[in-house]
Amino acid sequence: MDEISKQLVGEVRLPLPVKPGHVARYDAEYVRNGVRNLFLFYEPLVGDRTVRVTNRRTRVDWAHAIKDLVDVEYPEAERMVLVMDQLNIHHPASLYEAFAPAEAKRIADKLEIHYTPKHGSWLNMAEIDLSVLSRQCLDQRIEDEAILSEEVQAWEDHRNDQRVAVDWRFTTQDARIKLKRLYPSVNE
Repeated sequence: MDEISKQLVGEVRLPLPVKPGHVARYDAEYVRNGVRNLFLFYEPLVGDRTVRVTNRRTRVDWAHAIKDLVDVEYPEAERMVLVMDQLNIHHPASLYEAFAPAEAKRIADKLEIHYTPKHGSWLNMAEIDLSVLSRQCLDQRIEDEAILSEEVQAWEDHRNDQRVAVDWRFTTQDARIKLKRLYPSVNE
């Protein structure tokens, strides 16, 4: 899983209509309508992704996104492997800020968390999918949360319908070379 923020931007003046041979013309002036956060969960073995739009990116927001993942997306799963970066909100302690201790423990017990190394977020497949989301969906002016949610849902549905998988080419051998400093050395 990973997250990204999106600034909501409204038009001050309507764009000029598109004419044959001319690109769309937008005014450089705009109005800021706040920022929203997007949590993206990617399941590589199936090629499914789930995107959740939130008002903020806090520990409580992350905890609620994880609870939805556990209880709504995969309620039958006994254990879930979650790969994510080392952002301060990405910790089981966040669950205890959002929920009663018994509920937080129930959710945490279903998770097997693996953190990517510092400066190694590129190892997270959700990070790759966020890059695609940014280029295919978020690279436009989006005025409000409703439009953002619609655009993101359409992107998610299309990617999931097509079963678009991340073409992961990083092998164990590549990891041993690239991440050599993380592997213990054995002197014989």
